[in-house]
Amino acid sequence: MARNCIVVNLDRCTGCYGCEVACKMENGVALGERWSKVLAVGPVGEYPHMTRYALPTLCQQCENAPCVSVCPTGASYRDDKTNVVLVDKEKCIGCKYCMMACPYGVRSWNKSEQCVEKCTLCGHLTSQDKLPACVKSCAAGARFYGDLDDPSSDVSKELAKYEAGDIHTLQDVGNAPATHYIMTSMIGEWQDRVETKGHPHTAAYPVAE
Repeated sequence: MARNCIVVNLDRCTGCYGCEVACKMENGVALGERWSKVLAVGPVGEYPHMTRYALPTLCQQCENAPCVSVCPTGASYRDDKTNVVLVDKEKCIGCKYCMMACPYGVRSWNKSEQCVEKCTLCGHLTSQDKLPACVKSCAAGARFYGDLDDPSSDVSKELAKYEAGDIHTLQDVGNAPATHYIMTSMIGEWQDRVETKGHPHTAAYPVAE
């Protein structure tokens, strides 16, 4: 079964928020909500050895998705054909258990429809062999879409260019996130654990172990 996901090359990402805008426009995301969020991590460290980078976040398409396991109605599920984690709005009862279970805070509450929503990897586009809106619109060419298990996919080809130490995921708490990030020492030191402070869509800072 395919492991379709997004790979983000942070060495290229400029933090322009274009992916956020493209996602909202393509999917009609409710005002005030985001399926794709770009966080500014840092600055951290001591001058002149400081790190600050843009961190685009979205559904991480976890192998062991906690949102699916806690959903009491099956509204959060993994599609049998695409293996993508999705939400069936018709089954969602608005308990928000999945929002609490998600380690990354990438699910949104649609107040008008009274249901949970999230990134779908633009399944309506990829089913027609088109790229997700965020990937297609990335001005820096920092985003890639494809199957991690397919060596000929865009994500596999991009990851193959880098050493293992330059390839990262958001903190794995047993859920095995599929989304990968590329970040070399040219940008700074990757922060394994970050949390938002202040405005939840703009800044994140390291969390002490």
